[in-house]
Amino acid sequence: MRFNWSNPAFAVWRTPLHSSTLIRHFSSESLPPPLLQADLSPPGFAKMGGEAPDGKSIPAPSAAAAHHKDEAYLEAVIPKRIALFESIKAEQIKQREQICGELIRIMLPDGKVKEGKKWSTSPFDIALGISKSLASNAIISQVNGVLWDMSRPLEGDCELKLFTFEDDEGRDTFWHSSAHILGQSLEVEYGCKLCIGPCTTRGEGFYYDAFYGELSLNEDHFKQIEAGAMKAVAEKQPFERIEVSRQQALDIFSDNRFKVEIINDLPEDKTITVYRCGPLVDLCRGPHIPNTSFVKAFCCLKASSAYWRGDRNRDSLQRVYGISYPDLKRLKEYLRQLEEAKKYDHRLLGAKQELFFCHPLSPGSWFFLPLGTRIYNKLMEFIRGQYRDRGYQEVLSPNMYNMQLWETSGHAANYKENMFVFEIEKQEFGLKPMNCPGHCLMFEHRVRSYRELPLRLADFGVLHRNEASGALTGLTRVRRFQQDDAHIFCRESQVKDEVRGVLEFISYVYDIFGFTFDLKLSTRPEKYLGDLETWDKAEAALTEALNEFGKPWQINEGDGAFYGPKIDISVSDALKRKFQCATLQLDFQLPSRFNLTYSAEDEAKRERPVMIHRAILGSVERMFAILLEHYKGKWPLWLSPRQAIVCTVSEKSEPYALKVQDQIHHGGFYVDVDTSDRTINKKVREAQLAQYNYILVVGEKDAENGVVTVRVRDKQDLSVMSMGDLLKHFKEEVDAFH
Repeated sequence: MRFNWSNPAFAVWRTPLHSSTLIRHFSSESLPPPLLQADLSPPGFAKMGGEAPDGKSIPAPSAAAAHHKDEAYLEAVIPKRIALFESIKAEQIKQREQICGELIRIMLPDGKVKEGKKWSTSPFDIALGISKSLASNAIISQVNGVLWDMSRPLEGDCELKLFTFEDDEGRDTFWHSSAHILGQSLEVEYGCKLCIGPCTTRGEGFYYDAFYGELSLNEDHFKQIEAGAMKAVAEKQPFERIEVSRQQALDIFSDNRFKVEIINDLPEDKTITVYRCGPLVDLCRGPHIPNTSFVKAFCCLKASSAYWRGDRNRDSLQRVYGISYPDLKRLKEYLRQLEEAKKYDHRLLGAKQELFFCHPLSPGSWFFLPLGTRIYNKLMEFIRGQYRDRGYQEVLSPNMYNMQLWETSGHAANYKENMFVFEIEKQEFGLKPMNCPGHCLMFEHRVRSYRELPLRLADFGVLHRNEASGALTGLTRVRRFQQDDAHIFCRESQVKDEVRGVLEFISYVYDIFGFTFDLKLSTRPEKYLGDLETWDKAEAALTEALNEFGKPWQINEGDGAFYGPKIDISVSDALKRKFQCATLQLDFQLPSRFNLTYSAEDEAKRERPVMIHRAILGSVERMFAILLEHYKGKWPLWLSPRQAIVCTVSEKSEPYALKVQDQIHHGGFYVDVDTSDRTINKKVREAQLAQYNYILVVGEKDAENGVVTVRVRDKQDLSVMSMGDLLKHFKEEVDAFH
């Protein structure tokens, strides 16, 4: 049996492409003229038949991208899914028509109130009533704190917010919807079985995981994938939403065992939603942009392997990463930044500057060479100095524990596959992947009093996590690492002040690094532990702390950890990339699981502490990599492993050069000396390339006068300084973290 290709429902599949559209980076600006008309409906687009608009035939895919497509799978599942989707949608529309019409009040952020009709008026209708510009730019809404499709009818009185691509909510939705466009292209072009397709956790783009059997994707396939995405965009396919029962979901996705597994794992009371855009019908909680045409620029970035649900014992999948924007200009700027970032990849700079390396005999565990160790230690010394000023007490804890500890903490049930576990004398032990359970034992080992709180325990202990080999990425994803980890045990009444103190600590450190950062309060998720009253108190304390801190912040409804609300800190570096390094989480559960208590003012009364997990640098390895790229290899003096080098003009000034080196070394700074017979210009040039902060040139006259000629890295200006003034200048610069 073959498809009935004349069926308008599948027009997107048979639409040919103009040869000029087979470009690497798709944008609607590159569409041929017939596709730039206002009406981009599927029937009009489909009428182009088997030729391009200029009458030329469509070029065949490159041999590199040739593949065997499972036509039988596509012919079986696509029409079935669309038929089931449309049937359920028609029934739900019919039901809504019977109950719609009741007037509702819709409050906008500025306090204005609009009227609408229950189960009829949509956020798009409200936006259109305000202005056409808003209606054309708003891509997602929020109804009573819940993200909501622009076309989804409102269900009662509500508070309404509208978001564009400029908002985090809008960007995340835009990229999530772009993942569906990518998934549509992958399924249509390769007949793969789609798995999951989210926006990335770094907040830049999206990916889609799928099962392709023996096929491995690479850059040779990207033109074809982007061409498929281009078709979806040109079709202006609406994103349509339905709610389904568990059985309906299983019926729709019965041909995809990956989706079936996801459905079966959903909680019994979970509302299951399915979205359609064109031929793609996908299991998804949404929400989505109004239609595919909002995506004006689309590009595949890379392809890699992944394991189903991150389990190396499960199916091997192919992951395709992509990026998209509402205009081509932003895509070009992003790709330019990406190319710029490649030049400063920490793995390249680390090798060039002799900072660290990795060996296949210990994958995921990096060797830090002497120069790299200088930076590593300086970062920890910096944080240690702050600990003394901020009331933290540093502790040391064991590297391995009997698995009983991890059973008590809950990690044995939820995290064991990410641990290194082994047997000792017929008992199971594990290397610690985090410090918190050990710190609970420290709190518990003797009776505690309220007078000791807040108790701030800091630990730089070595941690090990059993990351899959395919997930290891330089210093940013490793198996062995250290954190500037700390846990604060405090009373509920102290939470606000402690959180504010951590936020000030983060701000102080990130200002020195030259980072900017954003804050989000992640609140109680659907599945949580503890009682509502405690959660409400904790969220109120975090809200007060954020407000008193004074920096703008956003709320991230329902994204807290199951054990407590948290504040997500996203930093931006000099290359405008976002990272999550710092951690600030409240935890009610570990103190309960370990039965931690302290004596209150009434000594007969025992109370349970609240635990705050916090890190400023996060993984020292990861922060090392981020800073190396952020500074583009040009370390500031206070962090630099090569602070100064003394270069001799001739052999006659060598004794003085060694004396200068000795004085700087005893002053507490890193200094080298170049007494080779190369020309002074070559010595200076090589010192600049090696990223020495200060290049000190000494000749016979300098020796006679007891001075040095100072050149600052990347600057042409020269100055003459006495040794006393030079050392004073170095100290001032280091003390100012310059």
